Amino acid sequence: MEKQAYYVEIENCIKRNEINKKRRVLEENYDTLRNYWEIGKLLVEAQGGSNKAKYGNELIKKWSILYTKNYGKGYNKSNLFKFRQFYLTFPIISTVWRQLTWSHFREVLIIKDECERNYYLNLCVERNLSVRRLQEEIKSNSFERLIDKT
Repeated sequence: MEKQAYYVEIENCIKRNEINKKRRVLEENYDTLRNYWEIGKLLVEAQGGSNKAKYGNELIKKWSILYTKNYGKGYNKSNLFKFRQFYLTFPIISTVWRQLTWSHFREVLIIKDECERNYYLNLCVERNLSVRRLQEEIKSNSFERLIDKT
């Protein structure tokens, strides 16, 4: 085989490897999102439903101490409440955008208006926004400016 042919074959191997790396990252990201969603669902069920009850808040506080001790700060009280909110905000897992990370979803969970929240999520996908850029869009009220123009 000529040297140029080897070069092309090696390049094809590299391209395949890079594509597979990206695919694995996307799969791992979605596994994380699905896991956090499932934790949120189980917390809601353990609390007896979607209404915030004193008992439910105490339950999360108590469990977060154990989970943090066993699995690290990723399962602290604040995150458990966010997982719960994630499930309540997106009660159907198939509506969760696979291309976005947990950090993207965390940023929009505070937005109460569903249309506004979906605007920012769609913007992230369309423009491939980083979390930092998403924060800037939210801070600059780009949704409100869009509404004002119509």
